[in-house]
Amino acid sequence: MPELYVGDRHWSVATGSNLLDALNQAGVAVPFSCRAGSCHACLVRCQGEVLDQQPDALNPAQRHDGWRLACQCQVVDDLRVEAFDPVRDGMAAEVVSADWLTASVLRLRLLPERGLRYRAGQHLVLWAGQVARPYSLASLPQEDQFLEFHLDCRLPGAFSNAARQLKAGDRLRLGELRGGALQYDPDWQLRPMWLLASGTGLGPLWGVLREALRQDHQGAIRVIHLAHDAEGHYLAEPLAALAASHPNVTVELWTAAQLDQALAQLRLVSRQTQALLCGHPVSVEAFAKRLFLAGLPRNQLLADVFLPRG
Repeated sequence: MPELYVGDRHWSVATGSNLLDALNQAGVAVPFSCRAGSCHACLVRCQGEVLDQQPDALNPAQRHDGWRLACQCQVVDDLRVEAFDPVRDGMAAEVVSADWLTASVLRLRLLPERGLRYRAGQHLVLWAGQVARPYSLASLPQEDQFLEFHLDCRLPGAFSNAARQLKAGDRLRLGELRGGALQYDPDWQLRPMWLLASGTGLGPLWGVLREALRQDHQGAIRVIHLAHDAEGHYLAEPLAALAASHPNVTVELWTAAQLDQALAQLRLVSRQTQALLCGHPVSVEAFAKRLFLAGLPRNQLLADVFLPRG
């Protein structure tokens, strides 16, 4: 049976064991979120061979340095593992503000200790102590002086519970910056663009929308935000202000009760439309299905799904 080594500890595990499970079951606290190789919260450094089910999830430089996603690895041989240390491997960031936009949506703004190069729509792993969660950036690079995140705190969770207590001046650590599926391409400038979001999936699309306008997007931009109820439209006023100042932007605010009827009425004006979707898997699937039925080519849809923890 293979041996796992972590610091001064070592123990035997069954061949083929999931690395994340083997570590957490032995009391080595490795954070995780999606278990699908998407969030990168379970990053660990390995010395030894593992069976990696998603070898392309990390870039070549990371893999050369031994980094692996524990949730995607099976133990097949003796292995020494070093967990990601946010103090050693991360970047410090100070809380600029923590404002409640609704009773359940927290807008968190952070100032990193040094400049961070990113694009609108990317993800960043946030660490509060030894608790980590990936969140999409809602800020606009080169314009906003802070990193902005929209946190859905409806349900209890280790990170959301910690986030509720944050105040200006507190410090967090930043983990890995991820690519994310959502981005604005200048080649779309003359094409219609639809941005469809549910819940805090609006966060990264808020950044993408402002990036498109900053690059003087000429095509029509249709923004649709789905929320459980009217109170959930947490960016209604800023979106209305953008629409008022940009004639090519329209905003629609849907509630869950209106979803089926609203989807049935969706019609494409042009098959050149580019669609960006973000939010809960069920909502994203419903949006995508309707768009495909309406005739949208599959290669003109980009989606970022907020996978539930588990």
